[in-house]
Amino acid sequence: MLGVVPVGIADKSGYPVWVQEPELPDYVPNVGMRSAPSLEAIAELQPDLIVTSGQLAPAWEQLRDIAPTYVISVYDQGAQPFARARDMLLALGGILDRQEQARQALADLDQELAENRARLEAAGLTGKPVALVNFMDARHVRVNAPNGQLQAALEGLGLDNAWTEPGNFWGFSMVGLEAFGDLAGIRLVAISPVAPGLAAQLEQSPFWRYLPVVSSGEIYQVEPVWAYGGVHSVKRMARLLTEALLAGGQSNVR
Repeated sequence: MLGVVPVGIADKSGYPVWVQEPELPDYVPNVGMRSAPSLEAIAELQPDLIVTSGQLAPAWEQLRDIAPTYVISVYDQGAQPFARARDMLLALGGILDRQEQARQALADLDQELAENRARLEAAGLTGKPVALVNFMDARHVRVNAPNGQLQAALEGLGLDNAWTEPGNFWGFSMVGLEAFGDLAGIRLVAISPVAPGLAAQLEQSPFWRYLPVVSSGEIYQVEPVWAYGGVHSVKRMARLLTEALLAGGQSNVR
């Protein structure tokens, strides 16, 4: 978003599966797992800056010995993740001398949210609450809660979250599909990827077909969105969700 390509990234193989955007050039090397990056691989790259997660706090001093280190924690106790993510993008812009790019990125985000909200309002599609879920298996999902990062995408589009209960530290709740049995008049949005064979399992499940949201054909599916990242996750979710709602619902995931 700031026009800077990293010299290395952790968990590179997971990026095209769970994040996808902004696109990561193939030549960027992997430096190990997100939970246990290789200090040796990082040092060999001779970085000017290391950006790491607050969940890697025990490794902070070792990373700092390699290069200046900026610790980000979008999710923190009592924090508003979207507001925190905006502040962190501005801070990173300052560190990289990209302040104007950071301000413009946030302005573009706000404009895109407003434009997509207008499109949904014009189509009369803002009246039904939306549940954003990741399928764990044919009976369980992670549903994004109001204290999660993606709540900002719903609010920016003028949509209510169908799941009103507070989530865990990471802004989601793990629930069985029966939790949606009494929720009529909602839309369920499945965030890809889904496990191979899941669509067939759901299609054969009487329990799944019984759910009001399924029988009303209000199932939608979007490409992967990383719910634990920065402001770009909100921008991507808002765009994908708008297109999915405008395209119409279905009765099963793909």
